[in-house]
Amino acid sequence: MPCTPFRLVWFSEIQWDFLSTRKQRLLGRFPENWRILFIEPYALGRRHHWLPVKRGRVWVVSVPFIKSVPFSIGRLLDIPLLRLLVSLPGIVLMLFWVAFLGFASSERIIGLSNVYWGRVAALLPSRCRFYDANDDHLAFPGSPKWLKGYLETYLSSVQLLFSVSPELTSRLRVPSGVRCIDLGNGVEFSHFAAPSHQFPAGLSGMKGPILGYVGAMDWLDTALVAATARAWPEYSILLIGPAYEREWWKKQGVLNTMSNVHYAGKVDYAELPAWVQHFDLALMPLVNNELKGVSHPNKLYEYCASGVPVLTMNYCSAVERAKDVVHVATSSEAFVRMVPQALADKRSDARQLFARQHSWDALAAAMVHELQNAYKEHSL
Repeated sequence: MPCTPFRLVWFSEIQWDFLSTRKQRLLGRFPENWRILFIEPYALGRRHHWLPVKRGRVWVVSVPFIKSVPFSIGRLLDIPLLRLLVSLPGIVLMLFWVAFLGFASSERIIGLSNVYWGRVAALLPSRCRFYDANDDHLAFPGSPKWLKGYLETYLSSVQLLFSVSPELTSRLRVPSGVRCIDLGNGVEFSHFAAPSHQFPAGLSGMKGPILGYVGAMDWLDTALVAATARAWPEYSILLIGPAYEREWWKKQGVLNTMSNVHYAGKVDYAELPAWVQHFDLALMPLVNNELKGVSHPNKLYEYCASGVPVLTMNYCSAVERAKDVVHVATSSEAFVRMVPQALADKRSDARQLFARQHSWDALAAAMVHELQNAYKEHSL
């Protein structure tokens, strides 16, 4: 292990404790000689870390920034001067924590997945910079037109780009000379594959086979979930995970009135395998749109590592590449119709072999290797 101490400041679009994503899984596996500061956004109605907390060797702190401005006045941010004025408090707070926690050195590495910080992050002195393209951040609903300029400004300053898929990489205007690595997503294989002897209390009382989904609720095709529940009333459909939209479940006027649809909310990552291993069929009924079409779902590998059968919509190339071990539907009607066939799938060993090839350990090692090489190659 190299003795050089590395300092990394990562500007994240998601909170560390809100949803387990590739960032937590990757950063948690960085070597001990890495010090990491994770700057997470403010989000109304969620827990925040106004004072820094440690998550392993990672410092986590919440910093409100321009994306946090209420929608009712958000249009005012189209005026550059007002956008700058609104940005200043967050910039000052960020700089304070960066200095206080010992990350102010110009020898640091800057990483970014929150495009709203793009122009600021491009100006911070650093040894090298990278962009983590985990989503098409410009395709999110409500993204302002000026955000594209923030992304392009940051991309013009980076040496490395990590991407979840070749399709996403091709959408980005990456300057020549930037090294692009299609890192993909992965799974903590042993966490999901090791048999769990715990029976979650939330499963008690559910009738028939359990068709389960784990992940953010915001990308669900709720009409497809409802159609599946209506077609198979003798089965229980279980939804597990948080929602970005406040009071999401209360707003589901169809789903929350169906007796065989259950919403468990967020489940701690440590407890998640016990739930997934009790699924009779794992579902991926996700919307097929511009945003999800370039995704690389780590839930695919988590399901497969658990050994359970999987039924998914064909919404991205990663799913298409997994069709030898999972059931892939090309339409909503086919998805509903394929439930019994998918339930009968006994290829548990093949699914686990597939999942093992996508371990977070290998992906984190690849990211660290690329960052250390870039650090050595790009002096101030």
